[in-house]
Amino acid sequence: MPHVDTDLTLTPVGHVSSPLTDRAAAPRQGSEGAPEAWLVFEPAYHAALDGLRPGDRIIVLTWLHQASREVLRTRPRDDPANPETGVFATRSPDRPNPVGLHPVEILQVTGRRLRVGGMEAVDGTPILDVKPVLGSPPGA
Repeated sequence: MPHVDTDLTLTPVGHVSSPLTDRAAAPRQGSEGAPEAWLVFEPAYHAALDGLRPGDRIIVLTWLHQASREVLRTRPRDDPANPETGVFATRSPDRPNPVGLHPVEILQVTGRRLRVGGMEAVDGTPILDVKPVLGSPPGA
């Protein structure tokens, strides 16, 4: 087995500003009625936003800070009718490394803030990174 450096350090680049404050009441996916939210970036990362435009589709990577890191099995969508499944086969926020993946559209760019549609992350969720959706032309 090759040696893997397990000393990882992640630095949030910003946070989500959202009307969602209760994890239990938040939609499970952005397409399930999630509200608009603001992605607020730290001043040190302002230059990294250069080139992002309204209409761009991006993937926001977050740290699901309210998640349990001890959960290895769950019932998909918390439905008792579903069999227990390993978390790696689900989109459960509770998992060993609770990284959130949020495909959203940029609605507005204002300084260090991006207003996005359909963001299911709760208020205060740390942002780890932003990446463009491949095949989505800038500004399209």
